[in-house]
Amino acid sequence: MGTNKITFNSFFAGIGGFDLGFENSGLTPLLQCEINPFCQDVLKKHWPKVQLFDDITTIKPNEIPLANIWCGGFPCQDVSVARGSKGRQGLKGKNSGLFFPFFQLITEHQPEIVLLENVMGLLSSHNGQDFRTILESFNNQGYSVAWRVMNSRFFGAPQSRTRVFICASKNQPLLAMKTLFETEGGPKLKNLRKAFLDVSECSKSGAKVAQIAYCLAATSGRHTGTDWSRTYVSYQSKVRRLIPLECEGIQGFPKHWTDLDPNTTSDIDSDRYHALGNAVSVPVTQWIAKRLKKHFTNASDIEPLPSDFTNYIINNFGDAANSPRVQNLDELHFDVTDKANKLKWLNGGFIHNGICIDFKASDAPMKVVSKKLIDVIYPEKVDSKYYLSSNAAKGILRRVYSQNRKLFAPMHDALVQLSSTTDNVT
Repeated sequence: MGTNKITFNSFFAGIGGFDLGFENSGLTPLLQCEINPFCQDVLKKHWPKVQLFDDITTIKPNEIPLANIWCGGFPCQDVSVARGSKGRQGLKGKNSGLFFPFFQLITEHQPEIVLLENVMGLLSSHNGQDFRTILESFNNQGYSVAWRVMNSRFFGAPQSRTRVFICASKNQPLLAMKTLFETEGGPKLKNLRKAFLDVSECSKSGAKVAQIAYCLAATSGRHTGTDWSRTYVSYQSKVRRLIPLECEGIQGFPKHWTDLDPNTTSDIDSDRYHALGNAVSVPVTQWIAKRLKKHFTNASDIEPLPSDFTNYIINNFGDAANSPRVQNLDELHFDVTDKANKLKWLNGGFIHNGICIDFKASDAPMKVVSKKLIDVIYPEKVDSKYYLSSNAAKGILRRVYSQNRKLFAPMHDALVQLSSTTDNVT
């Protein structure tokens, strides 16, 4: 593609996780589509000149500018395992089902590259049939597709957040693989649990946190009494939830990214928490965008796909020692109502002309980028509304003890101190 400008359209844009990572890598946004009013305001704040649409179901193909790349984190609510006993409607749900009108626009425009992000539950939704549907949709339109599960903690975000990224390439099959995978494979990391146990302390405030946060959720600003695995900030006798400013840092956004007016007195915390919990981690999208840009500007790097591409993919990208699978997509249809029928997709793979290869892939890049949670913790005193009450402390401890669970040690000690008081200590 030479030195020409590389452009992208962003769908289900949220607060711009894809957009910021791509723009930081030198790519140019042409269009954004997002239905949430708060997220729209955040997008307008940072990209006032970019065309913004609200509803994916009403946007017309001729309204969409031509762009090299389309990206989007389509809604995950109906495929997430977090739904638990409520069950997962998968792509039949009203939220995750928005993939279909989005894909109809892809069919009309045929962009060169499509990048998608979703929760890991997509790989198992409807016993694997929902993910098969996505792969088949792209395959039927002549796309080659790669997918890989990546964890934000290894890309420069201080949280453990695993998400599946899907890259579909229209004209260069290997571009999809080379965007998401390095030929060296990935590092085999050990002692990963240790980062949740090791203590970091702020010398100014005395705040104590683990080295990395648990996965930031859309409800991270709301204490429910059962969320002891949520990330909290602990002091000697106080415990508080993360503030929105810290959540921005955890996701890789600049400070005040979601604060529409830093001087406002209005309470928009719930909107900020929800938007940040649903966002795509910027360090991951930036890593992907840099690889895309490299291959776009050096097209000669992408060789034609060999006729014996299954062995090529396995030997160059897959983990040959861990039994990669080669399957025909047409043979993977089955009745999901029969519980005996299950297709468990592995966390990395590639599909071309109906032939599907999946394998166990590392969720980290070869060059791991680490950032500590303490680096994004606000060092000053925060508003009293963010601190847990004595009753909340008692509730968490009661549930932890009844279920024989363990807490982050400084949090446990602080909760014990807090639960012995009668009023919330701020």
